[in-house]
Amino acid sequence: MDEKVILLVEDNPNDVLLTERALKKAHVINRLVVVKDGVEALDYLFGKGNWADRNLDDMPQVVLLDLKLPKIDGLEVLKRIRAGKRTRLLPVVILTSSKEERDLTNGYAMGANSYIRKPVNFNQFADAVGQLGLYWLVLNEPPPSD
Repeated sequence: MDEKVILLVEDNPNDVLLTERALKKAHVINRLVVVKDGVEALDYLFGKGNWADRNLDDMPQVVLLDLKLPKIDGLEVLKRIRAGKRTRLLPVVILTSSKEERDLTNGYAMGANSYIRKPVNFNQFADAVGQLGLYWLVLNEPPPSD
């Protein structure tokens, strides 16, 4: 993969804009692919629906996954990511405003690599997203492709 892509799975347009602004502020120049529900996330990752012509050899470097999504919730998306041969090792960061303890526990139990609660303050959010970008796109050594 030549281009390191970030897949953002987020249904709230305001959170999408905040994430875009935070990435820009942190000088993360990677392409951001935004999908708005769990079905579209799975379609993107597995090359179905509107994403049927996508090259499946080009997986995102990291998935930023909200939990409270329409159609299929984030935990089910995570479960299906971990069940797929091509996607089972894909780094998934749960990025959510959920404060429910069971979401945290279930997220890790289902194989999330990280769980981050969205800060309400933009500067804190921008700092968190910048650190995410630095770690997952620059420092982290991804597993080899199958």
